[in-house]
Amino acid sequence: QRGRKGAITLFVGNLPFTLNEDTLRTEFEHYGEVTQVSVISDADGRPRGFAFVDFDKKEEGEAACREMNGFSIDGRAIDVKVSEDRGGGGG
Repeated sequence: QRGRKGAITLFVGNLPFTLNEDTLRTEFEHYGEVTQVSVISDADGRPRGFAFVDFDKKEEGEAACREMNGFSIDGRAIDVKVSEDRGGGGG
């Protein structure tokens, strides 16, 4: 289930390689409606340690970004920031 692009996309880095999309969604749903979670894998299907999380509302994504940056998951402090370049678009 890929979900849909939200109003805001967060980049989440330094993830434990054992983390799956469902667990990540659960962590971020405390802040609002998560429309999509994509844990990025290499060509062999191994997680690369980062993901993208989309929120339905920009304010909820910004709150999650502030609160979750530095949050510890399985002993790793995750890096969360607003993704500026996912999905293209131009300026």
